[in-house]
Amino acid sequence: MAKLVFVPGLLCTDALFQPQIDALSVSHSIHIAQTTDCETIDQMVEYMLDSVSGEIIVIGLSMGGYVAQEAARIAPDRISAIALLSTSAQPDDEARKRQRHELIKLSEIGRFKGVTPRLLPRFLSAEALEDEAMCQTVMDMAAEIGQKHFTSQQYAIMARRDQRPYLPSFHKPSLVLCGMADELTPPQLSEEMAGLLPRAELVLLDKIGHLSSLEAPEEVTQAIIRLIIRAEAG
Repeated sequence: MAKLVFVPGLLCTDALFQPQIDALSVSHSIHIAQTTDCETIDQMVEYMLDSVSGEIIVIGLSMGGYVAQEAARIAPDRISAIALLSTSAQPDDEARKRQRHELIKLSEIGRFKGVTPRLLPRFLSAEALEDEAMCQTVMDMAAEIGQKHFTSQQYAIMARRDQRPYLPSFHKPSLVLCGMADELTPPQLSEEMAGLLPRAELVLLDKIGHLSSLEAPEEVTQAIIRLIIRAEAG
């Protein structure tokens, strides 16, 4: 049975996947990929593959999806399936890189605590922004990651490769999931990935924002369970 490896997104910890971990840990071995102290997406993949033996199902959200795609590219024999949540196969364009540099600069002049409130409306849907507990979860994750790791994650994200030429070569089961209200990785990016992956299930969730695993925990968990079933069927 393949182990499940969850890969958090930018400024996120394992709390991003707590609903899924709670549901799936009763039947599967769960691992959380290391995304701090890494300068590149490649290094995150290397740490992940070294930290867990055997076949794995990689479940990544946003930045975690970049890690999942790179793992599928370089080690397809180790990967039983991938779940790409709220992510993209495309590299950053120049406008997105400028936005990231602005956030890095803001964090470096002692305003890191201001970065997350600025990002909250892009992380969460309008409805989820009214959920104080969910907003606090996002703020707590960001505080745990901290300014130093926020910066290194941003640079790693900006340097990632374009995965679109490689996705058609991954013939294992895949899940591509996105919220229809996701501003950071809009649903058309998920449609593009699903169109490139030979064995993809595409799931689009109405009124859900970027942090889909928190906003729609049951729907995301059920989609992952379907992926596991397909992976175990071969």
